[in-house]
Parts: sequence; C-alpha cells; structure tokens
Amino acid sequence: MSNVGGPHRLVGVLALQGAFVAHERALAIAGANTRQVRQPADLEGLDGLVMPGGESTTMSRLLTTSGLYDEIKALLSDGLPVFGTCAGMILLASEVLDGRPDQRSFGAIDVSVRRNGYGRQVDSFEADIDVVDFDRTFHAVFIRAPKVVRVGPNVEVLAELDGVPVVARQGHVMVASFHPELTGDARLHARFLQEV
Repeated sequence: MSNVGGPHRLVGVLALQGAFVAHERALAIAGANTRQVRQPADLEGLDGLVMPGGESTTMSRLLTTSGLYDEIKALLSDGLPVFGTCAGMILLASEVLDGRPDQRSFGAIDVSVRRNGYGRQVDSFEADIDVVDFDRTFHAVFIRAPKVVRVGPNVEVLAELDGVPVVARQGHVMVASFHPELTGDARLHARFLQEV
C-alpha cells in the first residue's frame, strides 16, 4: 500500500497495555513510522496517536499514573489525529454507560458506549463488515467489544454491524469497537493516516 499519510508521518502507539505491536505493524504497512508511547516525552513531535484495546479501567488508571492523561487531553484539544480501537474507543467516548466511578475518558468523540456490550471473552466473534468507501468487506475481530448505543449529530458512521455503529469518526478522532490490527488488513489504519 502507498504512503497514504505521507512518507514521514510519525504515529505514536499507546503502549501501556494491549496489542500495540500489532498496531505498529499495521501502521508500517500503511506507510507510517511509529513510536511506542509510555510517558509524556514520547508524545513529542507526533503527527497522530493510536489508542489500542486492552482493559479500559486499567488503561485509564495507567494513563493517569504515567502522567499521559493530561498531555493527551491537551493534544486532543489541539487537534492531534487519534484512532481508538476497542478499549481505545471507550477512552475516547463522551459517555461510558457502565464504567467504574474512577474511570476517566477523554470525551473526544460524541458517542455513548457500553463496555463489553457484545458480551464477555467467551462471546468474542468475527464478522465481515462494509466500511464506507472500501471496495470489499473488512474482517472485524470483536473481543469483549464496546457497543455504541448513541451517536451524536456530528459523528460520521463509517461502518455498522446489525444496525449498530462499529466504526465512526468525528473531526480528527476515529474509533472502532473491534481489533483491526489482528487481521493483517491495514486499510482502516490507512484510512486513519489520511487524517494525519
């Protein structure tokens, strides 16, 4: 695939938990350089950021204890392009319906989500979905995935599964409720790089 986002784009991958190495691989296929983000200094000079899956309450806590939460919040306010998948979607959502009281989210995209909305680990599944402007279906892997239950008026839904949004975008923020990094198909990462 061509360097959609440009040959010298540097995209950070939040590396506190989750399949961050698989995201780095997908971004490289899509034409981006990557850097693992574990502390505030790692955010310096990034053109975009990917927030992978994991356990959202743990990630919320690690974002705070590492000093990353406030730094990322400021970068989001400044318009840094961010792609959140699974737990990353939960962290970027404006409302988490069943989050723990101490769980923080960035409120960067106007969606309400329910954690583990498709069920627990044993209820994980895969499905082929139609994504806007893709010439063929995208194979989506849902693992303890969040379910979108409300979408704000300024949110563009890019894909649905059984009438429920599973890929959405608002301005410089894109989210997916599944794990695109686990498929070997880098088209969603390439789509994100168009914003970078």
